[in-house]
Amino acid sequence: MGIQIEFNPDLALREYGTPDREESECLPKTLIKGETYNFLKKGQRIFWLTDNEYWNKGEMPLVITKGNQILSKPIASIKIIEVTHFLFEREPYTKGKYKVIEVFDPYDKEIKFESYKRINKK
Repeated sequence: MGIQIEFNPDLALREYGTPDREESECLPKTLIKGETYNFLKKGQRIFWLTDNEYWNKGEMPLVITKGNQILSKPIASIKIIEVTHFLFEREPYTKGKYKVIEVFDPYDKEIKFESYKRINKK
């Protein structure tokens, strides 16, 4: 028997106000550059906390999920700054905090990430 975990190269949250979801499972009503927000994900998730020159100072994409791994293009660049695993009703969860580095214009066609790597940073 092993430990089931999931490695996440991005943070995928539901749209603001999604019914039957906790507030921290969803995006805030407005994303603001420089602000820090809470997140909650079911399951034991591993997020990248590295802050070094090889990994674009730890930036990762923030995307919208509709569930079943249906994801939007990145809507922002973030840094995960805190992660905690815990059990709730015998189920593992991951909660934490992320800081918004840049919010992307949804009409901008420029590619912001290539897999996990931030590109074209101005």
